Order: sequence, then C-alpha cells, then structure tokens
Amino acid sequence: MNCIMTLLLKRHFGSLETCTGSAAPGPVPKDHIRLYSMRFCPFAQRTRLVLNAKGMKHDIININLRNKPDWFLEKNPLGLVPTLETQSGQVIYESPITCDYLDEVYPQKKLLPSDPFERAQQKMLLEHFSKVTPYFYKIPVSRAKGEDVSALEAELKEKLSQLNETLVKKKTKFFGGDSITMIDYMMWPWFERMEIMELKHCLDSTPQLKKWTEHMLEDPTVKATMFSTEIYKVFYKSYMEGNPNYDYGL
Repeated sequence: MNCIMTLLLKRHFGSLETCTGSAAPGPVPKDHIRLYSMRFCPFAQRTRLVLNAKGMKHDIININLRNKPDWFLEKNPLGLVPTLETQSGQVIYESPITCDYLDEVYPQKKLLPSDPFERAQQKMLLEHFSKVTPYFYKIPVSRAKGEDVSALEAELKEKLSQLNETLVKKKTKFFGGDSITMIDYMMWPWFERMEIMELKHCLDSTPQLKKWTEHMLEDPTVKATMFSTEIYKVFYKSYMEGNPNYDYGL
C-alpha cells in the first residue's frame, strides 16, 4: 500500500500508520488535542490512558516509527511518540511530560495528587519504575537469541518485589490510594504486556502487585486502550522479525 493511500485510509478509519512521503495532516479539530502515537507503543499508551480517563476530545494520528513522515520530524525532530499538538500548534512530547501537561491543562478529572509531597512520591516511584522497563525488552530479546535469561529474570523479580512492598506498606488497592491515579496509568502498559513477553511468572511471589494488575484490568479506561494477547503476539512476532506490522488487527 502506498503512503498516500495509507494516509487516506487512516483519515477515514483514524488508525493506519502514516509514513515517509505522506501528506501532512490538516489542522487539529476545534476543541480537540491531537496525539501522534503508535498503536503498540507502551509509552504512547500512557498518554492514551490519560486522554481516555479524563474524557478529553482528541484525535490520534499513528506514526510508522520505521519510516517516519518528514512533516512529523518537523514537529518533533526527535521523532518520538507520544507527541501532542494543540490547536495553536504547540508541541509537547515525552510520555511523563505529555501526561502531566494534560492533567494541568484539563483539570476535569485530576489524576495527580493535589498534595505536593504525594505528587513528589509518585514522581519518585516513576523514576524507580524507569529502571524496571528495560527488562521487558532485554529478557525477550536475550531469550530469542537463545541466551540464559535466569539472571535477568532474578533482577526483574527483585524490582517487582520492591513494588509489591510499596503496596503492602500503603495497604491500598492502587499505588496512589484506593482509586487509580497517574502513577498507576504510567506503570500499567508494561504489565499489560507481561503475558506476551513470557514474564507473567515473575509476579508469582508478589501477591499484592498481582492483585493490583487484577484491579487495573477492571478499569474501563484500561479496557478501552488495551489489545488482546493474540494481537500483541502477531505484532511482536513481526517486530522481532524486523518487519513490524503496525496495522495488524485493524
């Protein structure tokens, strides 16, 4: 499928990936904010979760990350998703920054705590979690190469046990309390992918964290933004083979 046809189909269905040579999209619709995304990217899913949870009007343009449009690189020279664009042409990127921006600018349903110390705690926990996410890539890649991943899995289990201990000490269903807050959405996308990455057994010794995942799966916003294991399986197989099928499942 050529790039122009891809863009036309995307505009109709709001989903297909734009690629090099595609025409730049039109203006951001009135009273909307635009998200440049990739359907299977966990970092972009963070922003989709926040947009959905806050009930904000938005449109989504998905980017082919292996073949990025020139117009997208003009908006964000780093070529990263998620990237937000406002009606006035302001551009914001990096997933924690986009999510914080949305929470500040659209206060209909606050996801960050109002207390400065509680906000700081969430940001510290997010910093800790940033040391966890690399394992979701290192382990599957090493396993695919036939390497022994037992040491890496042991390291991941230790980090997950620290998250489990956080929940034990808080005695709450979620990391921000008894209702979902920003930190839960910021962490969720990687847990959603545990089964397809064959890492679900790493939760066996973290009962509170396992319960947290069960509570998260009951959330309407999580349900609205997640994919089935089967769809993930096909996408990640194509990704590991070097030819990611970004449009699979449409």
